[in-house]
Amino acid sequence: MSSLVPHWRWHTLDSAADLDPVPPVITEELAQDWCNFVVWRPSELPEGCDTVTGTIRREAPPGRVEVEGRSPWTDANPSGYRTEVSGGGRRLRLKQFLYDWAFPAADHPCLWGSATRPYEIGEGGVVWLGTDYLGHQAASARMARTTVELSVLEGEFTEDELVEFFAALRPAVPEAAARVLATPFAELSYWARQPAEMVSVPTGVFSFHRRGREHEGDWVASGELTAFLTGQGVPVSAGEYRADSAATFGDGAAVRELDVVYASASGGELRLTAQRTGGGRLVFPPEREKHPATDELLDLGGRPLHLGYANAGFGACDAWWQHPDGYELRLLGSAGTSLGRDAFLGLVTEIDAGLRLGGRAGALG
Repeated sequence: MSSLVPHWRWHTLDSAADLDPVPPVITEELAQDWCNFVVWRPSELPEGCDTVTGTIRREAPPGRVEVEGRSPWTDANPSGYRTEVSGGGRRLRLKQFLYDWAFPAADHPCLWGSATRPYEIGEGGVVWLGTDYLGHQAASARMARTTVELSVLEGEFTEDELVEFFAALRPAVPEAAARVLATPFAELSYWARQPAEMVSVPTGVFSFHRRGREHEGDWVASGELTAFLTGQGVPVSAGEYRADSAATFGDGAAVRELDVVYASASGGELRLTAQRTGGGRLVFPPEREKHPATDELLDLGGRPLHLGYANAGFGACDAWWQHPDGYELRLLGSAGTSLGRDAFLGLVTEIDAGLRLGGRAGALG
């Protein structure tokens, strides 16, 4: 991420009471100014579809209010953009948002628990097809960090149509997309900026004993990140990924967990969790989640490495192992044509070597 590109800034409401009673109709281009993520617009529509309507849910501070389109399971009010595409007796819905309350499980959380099939959509991207929690034909992709979820509401669409639809999505405001990608996750994330209730959800192939509903985590200031990680013996980069944010979780003065977000220039993401043995929520060895996936037990320098992934060629991968100095580690990866099983294992090996070279992680000591 280039320091020459200015960070993204977007509009927000002053209070939850200011939320629109009904999400207003707005174009993707105008919606971008209200969103902390890259907004995508369809450049091609499925055959027979001739109507496109987009609505915005604006960001506001936490607070429960009765408005249409607001999630009932949290007090958070993050931004989101919803598009309906219809025509010829068929209708689909597209939802776009920054999935920032946890790592997106298997990179396609709306398809959790169903068998999924990945397809390339260009520029290293992958869309997953499957069934959503309502039983609808559905698809999901993370594009430049934006979670883009599709659900078929009426009629049927072929898999080719859905793949082509995702492949034809384009940033609504290209210059805004570059700025969003240049902005650290901690500056974009609603949950990093607001004291909103945390959400307990799956995060990967293996089960993570997730954090409670109370807001947790102290995020390191962007200007202090490199020095902070270096001081903890944590590598600041791995392959094309560079650390852009980190958070500590602790008991008073004692830090028990450290999360590091690594991002690539195109928006690919790795999430490293390190915890003092017995001091956090990683339970080693890990237990499998219910999502269909492959898991393997490998060797990492004489230590067991637990690896899981939804697809060997495209990820999304989940690895757990232990540091020789006595703390647990977990690395999660987004999906992508360059982040399948073998490439991900290379990153695990590189990060592990960097941790051993850096010595005992001071934040967990």
